[in-house]
Order: sequence, then C-alpha cells, then structure tokens
Amino acid sequence: MGCTEPEWLGWLPAAIGAHPWTQTTNAVDVAIQADAQTTGRLRITWRVGEPRVIALARIPRLLVDFVFEGLDDTQRYHFMRRFDLYMQRGGG
Repeated sequence: MGCTEPEWLGWLPAAIGAHPWTQTTNAVDVAIQADAQTTGRLRITWRVGEPRVIALARIPRLLVDFVFEGLDDTQRYHFMRRFDLYMQRGGG
C-alpha cells in the first residue's frame, strides 16, 4: 500500500464496512458475515516498508498481508472488491 500507517488506519474502518473487527498492534481481525450461513474471518497484518523512490518522489509504503479463513473464493472476492475501492486513491 502506498500510504503511511496513520493514513491506513484512517481509511481502514470505512474499507472494512459493517463487519465487526478488533485491532491489535499492526493487525486487525475481521468477522465477515458472507451470507446467512457463513461467517468467516480475515486477519490483516502490516508493517512499514522502505519508501518507493522514483526520481525525486518518495512514496511511503506499507507491506500488508490478508489471511482469510472459512470463506470461499467468491466471498473473498466480494469483500476485497469493496475493500479495494475504499483504499484506492488517485490524483490528477
């Protein structure tokens, strides 16, 4: 992720949405209610990486891991589709 940790933490609640979650140091545990019968879990962990340097630009970087349990590919896709849309940043 091309952001600082404070930026990431500010965007995270909206990206997770209505799913209940808890935060520990550098990690979030999310309970995902995929449908009436399926509740899965997601653990997101992160650590600060070296910034990307392109010419004179320095872009902060977080190294983020997503580990799903109890959800099939379609359920993971639906969660990540929404999550990615909330995390997208652009400029122009």
